[in-house]
Amino acid sequence: MVRTDGKTDVVVVGAGIAGLACAADLQAAGLRVQVLEASDGVGGRMRSDHVDGFVIDRGFQVFNTAYPQVRRRLPLRDLRLRPFTPGVQVHTDTGRVALYDPTRRPDALGGLRRQSVMSPRDAAALGAMSVRDMLLPASVLKRGGERTTLSALRRAGVSEAFTEDVLRPFVSGIFLEDGLETSSRVFHLVWRSMLRGTLCLPTDGIEAVPRTLADGLSEATVRLRTPVAQLTDSGVMTAAGTPVSARAVVVAAGPQAAAALLPHMDVPPYRSVTTYYHATAPSPLNEPVLIVDAQRRFLNTCVISEVVPAYAPAHRALVATSVLGTEAPGRETSTRQALSDVYGTDTSAWDLVAVRSITHALPAMAPPHSLSRSSRAGSGRYVCGDHRTTGSVQGAMASGARAAREVVQDLA
Repeated sequence: MVRTDGKTDVVVVGAGIAGLACAADLQAAGLRVQVLEASDGVGGRMRSDHVDGFVIDRGFQVFNTAYPQVRRRLPLRDLRLRPFTPGVQVHTDTGRVALYDPTRRPDALGGLRRQSVMSPRDAAALGAMSVRDMLLPASVLKRGGERTTLSALRRAGVSEAFTEDVLRPFVSGIFLEDGLETSSRVFHLVWRSMLRGTLCLPTDGIEAVPRTLADGLSEATVRLRTPVAQLTDSGVMTAAGTPVSARAVVVAAGPQAAAALLPHMDVPPYRSVTTYYHATAPSPLNEPVLIVDAQRRFLNTCVISEVVPAYAPAHRALVATSVLGTEAPGRETSTRQALSDVYGTDTSAWDLVAVRSITHALPAMAPPHSLSRSSRAGSGRYVCGDHRTTGSVQGAMASGARAAREVVQDLA
């Protein structure tokens, strides 16, 4: 145990999942931690709102059970997870095509053979790549050669037609970019996690994940509505003018706030996304499956209340549809028209329940991209977040864990 004479050893600025993971590891090492959060709740970008009886996540999100940090820190049973169908449906000019994981849906094999969207060559190439990514240790994938995702798919032997019609629309929703320019090492690691885990959502909304992390901390560790104005020689100064002394400070805030507190810190560009939440009855699709559009009029759409019925009141359906970028005039109208085509129904009477634009949703991860960076940002100062690793729940919590290790090492 690390010994201390002060009341607070470490101040963590920000109660997102990176900061919460960092705080948990610091407390486990015997340090006294104070987490200061500017907003009214924990979670950062992983928050959920309740609007007219609907659960509205702040941006469409999925939860992957395969991440090592998830398995280490979270009691998955307590989250009451509800799974998506293992696969995706692709809307093409001739209708929707179902591409499901045949290892989990053996009944999909016959359908795959009949789908003109995937040739036998593409099936073999994608299968070989998937087996490699699923079976190789993550450490081997991390050390692999780095190129863009597009180059990686070509190298794997996937045809241009299948890439454009299926993989580009699908992968765009994962990395929030439509150029397939994300680092191939990041792509293979994420592909591996999807093959090995289950994509799902907690029954109580995505905020159940950070809330569970916060519940594992000592009482009164997290102080909400306490924005930090600046770092000081002895700790931090809150926006209210209250000094908080600490031997070390970990900045786990969002990219803009982190850059303001640490002006010399290198922050990558971020991708933005907007999610439209529409309500209707009855459900336009009775299956918990993600749909992508070969025309790329949106990133993805799903009847999210088919995944988690508790997301909508009884006898109502909630449809979540995400598009690249921030909200702009006319985008909801054009998106609604595309949904009419995709779901094969009139969407003009659908109710717009909420719009959530996330400006800094995911860091850009074009090559060369470092999969892990030191948290040290000066004497007694540290930084963590998905911008230090990969844009994922795994990356954020792993960055928090690394910051905790380096703080403990330095203070000891």
